[in-house]
Amino acid sequence: MSLLRNWICLPAVLALVLASPEAARAQTGSSYPYTEPSQAQPSYPSQQAAPSEPSSPPSTEQQPGDSAAGQPGYGQPISAQQEQASPPDEGNVPTRDAPLAQEPDSSRTSPLSPVTQDGLRPTLSPASTPVQADYVDSGAVLDGRQRLGPFLSGPGSFKFIAHHTTLGALGGFFTQAFANDFSFDQSSREAMLAGTLIGAGLGFGASAWWQFNNWVDRPMSTFGMGNSVVGGMFMAGFMDLFTQDPGVLTWSAFLGAELGAWLTAGLGGGQLPLNDGLLMASGAGWGAAYAALLLAVIHFSGTDISSKTWRDTLLLAPGIGAGALALATMRYDPTPSQILRADLFGAGVGAAVLLISGLVLGGFDQSTPYVLSFLGSAGAITTVSLLWEESVDRSSLKSSAKDRPYRNVWW
Repeated sequence: MSLLRNWICLPAVLALVLASPEAARAQTGSSYPYTEPSQAQPSYPSQQAAPSEPSSPPSTEQQPGDSAAGQPGYGQPISAQQEQASPPDEGNVPTRDAPLAQEPDSSRTSPLSPVTQDGLRPTLSPASTPVQADYVDSGAVLDGRQRLGPFLSGPGSFKFIAHHTTLGALGGFFTQAFANDFSFDQSSREAMLAGTLIGAGLGFGASAWWQFNNWVDRPMSTFGMGNSVVGGMFMAGFMDLFTQDPGVLTWSAFLGAELGAWLTAGLGGGQLPLNDGLLMASGAGWGAAYAALLLAVIHFSGTDISSKTWRDTLLLAPGIGAGALALATMRYDPTPSQILRADLFGAGVGAAVLLISGLVLGGFDQSTPYVLSFLGSAGAITTVSLLWEESVDRSSLKSSAKDRPYRNVWW
């Protein structure tokens, strides 16, 4: 019986040994000491509270909005043995070893489409992708300039139309008047009236069409009137070399005037530079002045010159001078002040030399005053054009002393 009693007590002893704390620690083999259960601690203990066991590492609570910059050990995983061995504290929520992977913010990578009236954002498809429309000329810009003026084609459009309308009216009147020997009978008056109205209508229509499709600036409209006069004189003088018929000469002068005006508009363009217009006008003026001086030199040298020669020369010379300097604009580009300064000095010196030499020599019935005036004006024009300070091209200054100190538009 005693042996049976001992075997019955053996399981009870083993149960008591296994239930003791020392046996539990021996079976688990954990290095963490067992602490007696205490009262529940708050979820967020104060920083002054010391840990219950110095061997256990302090746990740091990670808030969702905390920055990782202030946590030196943030993002470093703990070993698997420590994670299995450390039991969770009562009342504390265990933290994750690594931060949660956040979804990429799509609003920062791709722009949102505008919201429609229904509150929905339309989805873009290849068919709904906006395509840049081709440029369509609205007509508000003409030759690169904004339309302005009374006829919406530039500040000189009114003068341009008025010039051609008047030129057509005068051409129609004088051609019919010379054809009828300025007779004022019924048929002559009807012809002159019809020529005036038809010429004015044709001039107005042609100029209005031109200025509506081409920019017309003030220099072109102004110098167009002067060139029409020069063109009329040239054609009349040229035809006078072959015939003296009044009707032919009148028609030649009218066609020459129209040709000079339209060549200015066509070749010079609506944006004719001021210096080019001044250069051509100066050429016409100096052509007439030098032709008169040459004829005076020849005449007072003892050679008789007929009135027809005087007339034809003075009619042709302005056109030749204007044409020569019009060709010069293709190579040279003087400033307007330079052209005006040369004209003033040339005219002043030429007139002064002519007057002084005529008074000193005792009259103007000899060739010497005219020769001196010719040479003086030409020298003044050349000197002022080439050596005046404002004609220096500052951009061409060189650092080397061997180079030319400056150059201008004439060489």
